[in-house]
Amino acid sequence: MPQGPVRDAPVEPMLHVPAGVALLRGAMGRCPACGQGRLFSGYLRVVDECSHCHAPLGRIRADDAPPYFTIFLAGHVLLPGVFLVERFWRPEMWVHMAIWLPAFAIVCTLLLRPVKGAVVAWMMRLGLTGDEQGAPVVVAPTRRPAPDA
Repeated sequence: MPQGPVRDAPVEPMLHVPAGVALLRGAMGRCPACGQGRLFSGYLRVVDECSHCHAPLGRIRADDAPPYFTIFLAGHVLLPGVFLVERFWRPEMWVHMAIWLPAFAIVCTLLLRPVKGAVVAWMMRLGLTGDEQGAPVVVAPTRRPAPDA
């Protein structure tokens, strides 16, 4: 017999949400299904389920896609500036490093969370919920009391 709350029907919250709306909700850090609950419980940690519609968000594994897309976007945003500065002023390499390394780090840090939210929304919209290949349910270990000797 299953433990916990029993729901009458399986949750299929993404059936009627347009893809653009879901991606925008995810990028804003909201539940892609309802737009009400929070998507993240930390900087990049996805909540187990939506507090409003109970959509199962925690089992969706975005893995390497958000960093890949973040680096791709940051490169397209900043590289034209790098090339223009090199073309017109030809500064020393240390000047490039002093300017562009922090700029890339800041832009990537600012983009990573919205990109991960959009990727999670995209995966949820495609129906990739983490159950496809028998993804294990992660349960926090409980501490057992020490036996009396």
